[in-house]
Amino acid sequence: MVLADFITVFGIGVGLSMDAFAVAITQGACLDIRSIRYPFLIGLTFGLFQAVMPLLGWLAGSAFIRYIARMDHWIAFILLACIGIKMFADGWLEFRKKRKTETAGLVCPVACGGTLRFWDLMLLGFATSIDALAVGITFSMLDIAILGSIAIIGVTTYMISFAGVYIGKHAGPLLGDRMQMIGGCVLFSLGLKILLEHVLRGV
Repeated sequence: MVLADFITVFGIGVGLSMDAFAVAITQGACLDIRSIRYPFLIGLTFGLFQAVMPLLGWLAGSAFIRYIARMDHWIAFILLACIGIKMFADGWLEFRKKRKTETAGLVCPVACGGTLRFWDLMLLGFATSIDALAVGITFSMLDIAILGSIAIIGVTTYMISFAGVYIGKHAGPLLGDRMQMIGGCVLFSLGLKILLEHVLRGV
């Protein structure tokens, strides 16, 4: 994988992981964190889901690559832009929701000091990685090495989610909604970069 592809994939990984980061912060603020167990499990689960989803998207996209090769940069832009806008909108709604919660005199939307249940963790991992499915489709169009890409995305998500749990433990969910909006901006910007590169090259 060349440096340009690495930077692109790493940026996508950071953008995608903002959903997981926001959730990890909330979990860290509301769970009873006494050891490395919860941060490790949350980071590992989110990282695995974020790695598997792009692979599934890549497999699906590869089957249709010959039909969409001429429009790949436009499709990549539309997909990343839609994902980014959705993430930004979700972050904005969470921001508004949190403000209403604070106005009502509440600090955390779920009971603090709780325990992490297996199926709750699985659902969170799936919910925070759905966007990565569409990103995987773009990889099949851009001829980016998929194994290296999912490794970068998975490891990036693991590290960011792991750190997010501890940030949530000490700082509470103060940054979660903002980070979701930042992640949306990152994905939109990457989609625009891909489109402009192809347009300027006359592709």
